[in-house]
Amino acid sequence: MQQLYAISDEILTPYSTIHSQLEAALCAGVSIFQLRDKTHTDSEIAPLVSELSSLCHHFNARFVLNDRYELACKLGVGVHLGKDELYKLNPNESANLPYLGISCYDSLQKAQQAKMLGADYIAFGSCFDSPTKPAAVRAPLALFAQALPLGIPLCAIGGITPENAKFLKNADMLAVITALWRGDIAQNVAKLLEAMRAD
Repeated sequence: MQQLYAISDEILTPYSTIHSQLEAALCAGVSIFQLRDKTHTDSEIAPLVSELSSLCHHFNARFVLNDRYELACKLGVGVHLGKDELYKLNPNESANLPYLGISCYDSLQKAQQAKMLGADYIAFGSCFDSPTKPAAVRAPLALFAQALPLGIPLCAIGGITPENAKFLKNADMLAVITALWRGDIAQNVAKLLEAMRAD
């Protein structure tokens, strides 16, 4: 069964309300949550990381921190790395990480490398036009079928909605930002999960 993967957004999930928003999403059925912050320092967000990872643990959901490898290692939380952070990956340290995801964009070769680096899952995208990253490289949806022999969970990201989720049946996780946080969170999660489970 596919899992719904929520990613925070500094506009749609401001830190004044992110706790209650995440709790609503987890209650509704989100399985994985990624905290994505491009503006604050590690020391500024460390308390929030601890708070939100504990909330995820309470709901038996996974918590992942975007890019901040050193902070993830320090706090013992999962991490998701893109191409600009991947060079920091230390196999000895990553073995102690509870969860490691790696962005592979539109490249099967990068996915093969990510598996060798010990990734617990790999992400392809942008799968569709993304309001969050309008300039992102588009990943062919055929990549998901091509990557199945790797035997590693596959995450789809970028412009995913209840209307286009049906095209991602070979993905194990659907990562969503706008379609989840904008409007009624519980209703959005319900619509996404319904679309994911439809034949």
